[in-house]
Amino acid sequence: MSGGPTSAAAADRPELAVETHHLTKRFGHQLAVAGIDLAVPRGSVFGFLGPNGSGKTTTIRVMLGLARATGGEVRVLGRDMPHDLRQVLPRVGALVEGPAFYPFLSGAANLHRLDTANRHAPGATRAARVRAALERVGLAHAAEKKVRAYSLGMKQRLGLAVALLCPRELLVLDEPTNGLDPQGTREVRALVSSLAAGGTTVFVSSHLLAEVEQMCTHVGVMSAGALVAQGSLEDLRRAGQARLRLLTPDVAAARRELARLGVVADDVLGPPPGADGAAMVTAPLPEHAPAPETIVAGLVGAGVRVRGFTVAAASLEERFVALTGEGFDVAR
Repeated sequence: MSGGPTSAAAADRPELAVETHHLTKRFGHQLAVAGIDLAVPRGSVFGFLGPNGSGKTTTIRVMLGLARATGGEVRVLGRDMPHDLRQVLPRVGALVEGPAFYPFLSGAANLHRLDTANRHAPGATRAARVRAALERVGLAHAAEKKVRAYSLGMKQRLGLAVALLCPRELLVLDEPTNGLDPQGTREVRALVSSLAAGGTTVFVSSHLLAEVEQMCTHVGVMSAGALVAQGSLEDLRRAGQARLRLLTPDVAAARRELARLGVVADDVLGPPPGADGAAMVTAPLPEHAPAPETIVAGLVGAGVRVRGFTVAAASLEERFVALTGEGFDVAR
């Protein structure tokens, strides 16, 4: 796991879509972002996680030139921000802090107005691009409906359609599944995957752990303005402590034998359905614990009936709690 680039030389790495070096943002005496080094690989789906108030949205606003950093450096798509703002923004699509539209206009009319305001958007293909964007987010049937009649989920889809009006190298999405039903959430997940497969880097800020685990390839975790971990999703999981899960009717004997092997059981779960009185014994595996097959052999040798045995890497939820000391929303 890494906290990001550690030298200014990292700014020359073309494989990064977004990078910051000692990025700091203060609001008066409040330190909102505390010198973070963010590294977002090109072509990744990067999940930006953290509790409310951890500095996620402030970081995104600075990335996009919507707020000025107090200190440090920001590069987006290889260009300095905000110095190269005009060169960068046409290559970036963003949905930040909820979409805002004219309520008395239709969804299609809103997209037409927003696209017209983009001096880089070709007018000759505008109508076709608006239709394609609405179809891609599942709003073709509501194209002529006034936005004031849209549900929250439909407005969220329309915001995604704005970001997709033109081809983008980087897409920044703040809570992209907010207000969506399960089917809409699955569609957004599929859309993000298709964009990444086409080479677009997708930066997703979310408080929904289940969505990040299913959608993202890389993760950054914020806590109290600091970037406490970042890397691939698998790296983040592997950095946590693995856990042993043992299904047995001989709980007391199992705990004694595990303790002899240097593994201290910390929980006993009730018998799962069909387990015939067996219980699930769980324990964190220390770094120098015996190999799983050695543990199983020791249990069997001590007369413990082993009906199930697994060793699993730490879940993303466990890693988040370990890194931030806070709980996390794991469901919608």
